[in-house]
Amino acid sequence: MDSVLARNWGMIALRGVVAILFGVIAILNPAAGLAVLILLFGALAFADGVLAIVAAIANRNGERRWLALLVSGILAIVVGLIAFTRPALTTVVLVYLVAAWAIVAGVGEIAAAIRLRRVITDEWLLLLTGVLSVGFGIGLALFPGAGALALIIWIGALAVVIGALRVVVAMRLRAWRREAGREAG
Repeated sequence: MDSVLARNWGMIALRGVVAILFGVIAILNPAAGLAVLILLFGALAFADGVLAIVAAIANRNGERRWLALLVSGILAIVVGLIAFTRPALTTVVLVYLVAAWAIVAGVGEIAAAIRLRRVITDEWLLLLTGVLSVGFGIGLALFPGAGALALIIWIGALAVVIGALRVVVAMRLRAWRREAGREAG
C-alpha cells in the first residue's frame, strides 16, 4: 500500500492543486463557488461511478466484492445525474453529502497516516488533514442551517488547507520513493 501511494505521488499532488484552486474560487466568490461545487460534485460523482463500474467489470473474476463496486458505481452515476438536473435539491442534500464525504475521507487519511508513519517523516500532516476533514464533516452535519453560501466559504478554506497538505505529503512520498529507489539500486 505504501509503495502504491509513493508511485502515485503525482496524483496526490494534482488533487492538492485542484483543491487549492477550487478553494480560492469559493472564498473569493461564494455564489460562483456554490454553482461550481454543485457542478463539480455532479461531475465527480458521475465520473467516479463510471470508473467504479469499469473497475468492477474488469476485475469481476479476481475480486470477490465486484458486485458491491458495481452497485456503488451505479449509485454514483444516479447521484451525479441528480446534481445536474436538480441543483436546488442538490444544494440542500449536498450539505449532508459533503459532511458524509468529509468524515469518510478523513478517516481514510487518518488510517493512511498511521500506516505511513513507518516510512516517511511528517506523516502528521496527513493525520491533520484527516482530523480536519472529520471535524468539518461532523460540524456540518450538526449545523446544516448555517447556509449554503457560508458553507461554501468553509469548504473553500478547507480545500485550500487540505490541498496544501496533500501537496506536502506528495512531495514527502516522492522523496521517499526516490530514496527507496537509490537503496534498491
